[in-house]
Amino acid sequence: MQCPCNPNKKYSDCCQKAHQNIHSVTSAEALMRSRYSAFVLANIDYLQKSHHSSTRPSKREKKEILAWTKSVNWIKLEVLHTTETTVEFKAFFMENGNIDVIHENSLFCKENDHWVYLGQK
Repeated sequence: MQCPCNPNKKYSDCCQKAHQNIHSVTSAEALMRSRYSAFVLANIDYLQKSHHSSTRPSKREKKEILAWTKSVNWIKLEVLHTTETTVEFKAFFMENGNIDVIHENSLFCKENDHWVYLGQK
């Protein structure tokens, strides 16, 4: 299977490693890519684990995210700019027959000795 974050790589050589062991993630960009793949694959447990404890969605929000991510067709990810702690990206998806995009500059940090998503910059 090709990796959702990069169709030039196999999932087993890319985001699957992060999904199996979050401590293997070595950068903010790698975490962001693994989170995109987790959205595509509806891996909500990983999304929760990779979210900073202070901004992590509640159990109710987790169910809403799961329902939404399963209702859309993910198209592609474009990484626009990265720094040590930020990643600007566009995530394209189709919802109700319309193509839409999430354009975000995300902030990442380390918590419990691994990278986590903190929120939008």
